[in-house]
Amino acid sequence: MPVRLVEKYAAEFIEPGKLAAVRSRLAAADACLMEHPGGNDFKGWYDLPINYNRDEVAQIEAAAAKIQANSEVLIVIGVGGSYLGARAAVEFLHSQYYNSLKKDTPDIYFVGNSFSGDDLHDVLSACEGREVSLNVISKSGTTTESAVAFRFVRDFMLRRYNAEQLRERIFVTTDKEKGALKAFADREGYETFVVPDDIGGRYSVLTAVGLLPIAVSGADIRAILGGALDMKNRLDLQGMSNDAYRYAAYRNMFYEQGRTVEMLGCFEPSFRMMTEWWKQLFGESEGKNGKGIFPASVTLTTDLHSIGQYIQDGRRMLFETVVKQKETRYEMRVPGMNTDIDGLGFLAGERLSDVNDRAYLGTLLAHTAGGVPNIVIEYDRRDEHDFGELVYFFFVACAMSAYMLGVNPFDQPGVEAYKKNMFALIGKPGYEKQKKELLNKIESLYKE
Repeated sequence: MPVRLVEKYAAEFIEPGKLAAVRSRLAAADACLMEHPGGNDFKGWYDLPINYNRDEVAQIEAAAAKIQANSEVLIVIGVGGSYLGARAAVEFLHSQYYNSLKKDTPDIYFVGNSFSGDDLHDVLSACEGREVSLNVISKSGTTTESAVAFRFVRDFMLRRYNAEQLRERIFVTTDKEKGALKAFADREGYETFVVPDDIGGRYSVLTAVGLLPIAVSGADIRAILGGALDMKNRLDLQGMSNDAYRYAAYRNMFYEQGRTVEMLGCFEPSFRMMTEWWKQLFGESEGKNGKGIFPASVTLTTDLHSIGQYIQDGRRMLFETVVKQKETRYEMRVPGMNTDIDGLGFLAGERLSDVNDRAYLGTLLAHTAGGVPNIVIEYDRRDEHDFGELVYFFFVACAMSAYMLGVNPFDQPGVEAYKKNMFALIGKPGYEKQKKELLNKIESLYKE
C-alpha cells in the first residue's frame, strides 16, 4: 500500500462540514501551486520526478561508486537543506547507527552545519589514518558555516593528498554556472553537480544535493525517484481530495482553532532525522509575516517519559501528526525468563512489533481523549520507494499549507537577520557601522 493519510483520530475535532468549507481555500492554494509563471519561482521540485536529468543520475551513481571504491569515509559539508535530507535518508534507509554498522560502504559524517570546533575536531579525528572523500554542498560557496568547514576539511586533506589525488576525492554540488564555489571547483578540476536554480534548499533532497550522499550509502536513488513519481501520479489522479491536500487542510483548520504547535511523532528511532528535515521544511516555509504553525517533534515511546506529560495534560495549543511504519524490518520476540522479576512474563514470545503497535494505539487513544487531535500518516516499510513517497507527500502538503495560510512557501527572509549581526560581530568588511551599533547595545545591556 502507498503512503496514506488516516483521519479518524483527527476528524472528531473538526466541526461537521468544516472540511468541505475550506475547499475554496484549497482551490486557491492549488491555483498558486499550479501556476508556473516562468523564471526562478522555486517550483522545480513539483515536476522533478518526471523531468529529472537521467544523465546526471548516472553521473551521481558513477561518482558514488568511485567514492565507495577508494574511501572509508565521506565527509559531507552543508547546512540546512544541504544536509538534512541526505542525513535523514541515510538513517531512515539504513540505521541511526549507520557509521557503526558492518558494511561495504563508507562511513558518512555531516559537518558545516554549525561553528562548533569540538564537533569538527571529533569528525576529523575519526578520519585520521583513513581514506577520505569530500562532498561540499553550497549554491554560492559563501554560506559561512559551510565555507569555514570547507577550509578546515580541505586543509586536512591537503596534508594527505596531492592536487591530482584531491581531484579524485573532492566533489562539489553548487550552482550550474556562477558563484565562488563553482569558479573554485572549475579551477581546481573538481567534479561538480548542480543545485538547480528553481529548487530551494529545503526542497532539494531529490536533486544531486541529497542524492550523491544517499547513493554513497548504497541506497538505490532511482527507486527513491520512482517513489516520488508514484506519489505525484497518485496525488494528481486523486485531484483536490488527495491526501496531501487534506493534510494541509487539517493543519490549517487546527491552526484556526488556536493550535499553533504541530508535534510530529514517530515510533521508529530511524525516523528521527526525518523529523528534523520535516521541521526545516515546514518551519522555514510557513513561519513568516507573524504567522505559522510551530513544528516540533517527538520520538515515541521515548519522549512519553519526558514531555509526554505536557502533551497529555498541558495547554491545548497543539496537535499531533504521527508517522507510522506498518512493517518491521527485523522480527524480534520478547525472551522468557526463569523468574518473572519484572512482571512482564506474559509478554514472553510476543513480537516486539506488536508491543510497539499497542503502544502506538494506546498513545493515540490517550492523547485524543486528553483533547489532542492526531493525524496519522502511514507508510509500509523503510525502503527507497517509501522514502521517495514520503518526501514528495510532504513537499506538496507543505506548499499547500503555506499558500492556505497566505504566505510564500519558497522564501525565507527572516534568516538574514542573524547573518547580518554575525557578519558585523566577526568583522566582515562592510559591516563596520552595524558592528559599532551592536557592541554599544551589548554594552548597554550589561550595564543594566
